[in-house]
Amino acid sequence: MQMRKRYEHLQPEDRVTLASLRQQGWSIRAIARLQGRSPSTISRELRRNACNGSYASAPAQRLCQQRRIQVRPCPKLHSSGALWMLVTTMLCWLWSPQQITHTLQRMYPQEPSKHASHESIYTAIYAYPRGELRRQLIALLRQGKSTRRPRSAALIGAVRFQTWSLSMFAHPRSMIA
Repeated sequence: MQMRKRYEHLQPEDRVTLASLRQQGWSIRAIARLQGRSPSTISRELRRNACNGSYASAPAQRLCQQRRIQVRPCPKLHSSGALWMLVTTMLCWLWSPQQITHTLQRMYPQEPSKHASHESIYTAIYAYPRGELRRQLIALLRQGKSTRRPRSAALIGAVRFQTWSLSMFAHPRSMIA
């Protein structure tokens, strides 16, 4: 099997194979060669997830999933948070995300955890799952558009500033007079 060019997380099937081969006494390099992985990946997996000196696939998978959950911080504007409730209330008052951002900064000057940028408010609204609530939130925005276009996409095909290279002296006299 050929070695991968970029790192991919070990799958549960890889962990089962690793546990089986390790119990049979295979070396780290031999397992890595068989799975098409770097020996350091196999060594790291065994070091991180071995319990009491032995490696088992099911506990290793659980440990891996727990670590992935712990690494991801909870977003400021998650749907069950107090800040999200405050933002949606202000949106119901037909405030723009920019106004909400400035108001939050004035209301909580010493608590940056209660600040939210206008971009994070837009992202939270547009990343919301499909459904009636998402449509209602988008309708509260002043533009009310169902999808967001990046600013650079709006400029494609449109010339923002046009410069005229010809001076009036370069035109024929018939056009000037």
